[in-house]
Amino acid sequence: MVDDEPANRAVVSRMMKDLGYEVTMATNGEAALEAVRRGRPDVILLDVNMPLLDGFEVCRRLKSDAATRLIPVVMLTGQSTVEDRVRGIDAGADDFLTKPFILSELEARVRSLTRLKRYTDELDSAESVILSLALTIEARDPYTQGHCHRLAGYATALGAGLGLRDDQQVALRRGGFLHDVGKIGIRMRYC
Repeated sequence: MVDDEPANRAVVSRMMKDLGYEVTMATNGEAALEAVRRGRPDVILLDVNMPLLDGFEVCRRLKSDAATRLIPVVMLTGQSTVEDRVRGIDAGADDFLTKPFILSELEARVRSLTRLKRYTDELDSAESVILSLALTIEARDPYTQGHCHRLAGYATALGAGLGLRDDQQVALRRGGFLHDVGKIGIRMRYC
């Protein structure tokens, strides 16, 4: 929870704790970025108007960092213009609530985004398992040492050269690691 107003922090903190969430507080944008670096939250509730760094800039920085870009951000603000909502979405916010917000709506959004974050984390774990499988296959055959890494690098470079989007390049990278996964079931013989 990031808000420079003590009353807002108290209300939201109490409500989230009553629902079983662990809450970490920050009073400004710089403190929020430091808190996120120290411990990865499942959801960030972020006020827009704050000293030092406003919520739009904090959100932009979080979403531009590979380590934090998948953490859902709910922007909370007293501003309700369409322009403000667009700025929040452009900054990468996953949701936007106008103050005073309805606590049950905030609860539902946090619950939904927490579930989404858990699914995202599970996908990251699955990707780690797949990468481990690919590297296990490679380790079984000394003649192919570094092959998966090279192929993933070539595929990504090719995608970048073709002007593919970042998500498409990530898919090519994963494919570079996965292309030999069928070898896991083949017994290796060396002459």
